[in-house]
Amino acid sequence: MRRVCFLLKVRQDRIGEYRERHEAVWPEMRAALEETGWHNYSLFLREDGLLVGYLETEDFEAAQAAMAATEVNARWQAEMAPFFEELDGAAPDEAMKPLTEVFHLG
Repeated sequence: MRRVCFLLKVRQDRIGEYRERHEAVWPEMRAALEETGWHNYSLFLREDGLLVGYLETEDFEAAQAAMAATEVNARWQAEMAPFFEELDGAAPDEAMKPLTEVFHLG
């Protein structure tokens, strides 16, 4: 199982609403994530908008591609895009670039 961590930046003026949206993630979105191989998926949000994502998956690229092929993900990404800074025209899930793991105490 591969551990994946990524960073994104939530707009300062949208942090409250971003938190609210994630208190009620659509059931079909949650199901799609599970079905496409996203395990132990967590999001952590710092007060300045720094978002840290973590998940475990067998194959991150395959899990991303499988999610990208779902209709629910297209709707979710379209709704979430305005919450983020510096996407450069990409959807939030396309802007998730894994960080390099340099240490793990397993």
